[in-house]
Amino acid sequence: MIMELKIEDVMVHDVVAVKEAMTVESAVKLMNNHGIGSLVVLKQRKPAGIVTERDMLTRVLLASKDPAKTKVGDIMSQPLIVGTPQMKLKEAVNLMIKKKIKKLPITKNGDLVGLMTLTDILNFQPELLRIYEYLRADITKKIR
Repeated sequence: MIMELKIEDVMVHDVVAVKEAMTVESAVKLMNNHGIGSLVVLKQRKPAGIVTERDMLTRVLLASKDPAKTKVGDIMSQPLIVGTPQMKLKEAVNLMIKKKIKKLPITKNGDLVGLMTLTDILNFQPELLRIYEYLRADITKKIR
């Protein structure tokens, strides 16, 4: 039987998260320094939303809001759609497609433990091919 991959096999563990009171200006600097396109927003230390580059463009820049005064908590996407480390990768991808999201924060007992993005899945693709080749070779040996 083929083992199904789980989110924990693909997710990033070091997630940059911010408090809801952080200004958009500070958030942009943080995202730029880390080379990332989103931040998980915490409310009372629990993940409450996510703020993406797109949120900043549409809810700050296009709305002519001052990034130095606007808080990420005011523009974050919510409610937050999350996955769990033990969720099957296939289920997570289906959830992301259904909800039209590209980033899936991962929680365990309500705490943020990771993040999975479409980029993470694509970067994992070579490993998927290696697993496939290994399994195919193993099956071929058993048939002979």
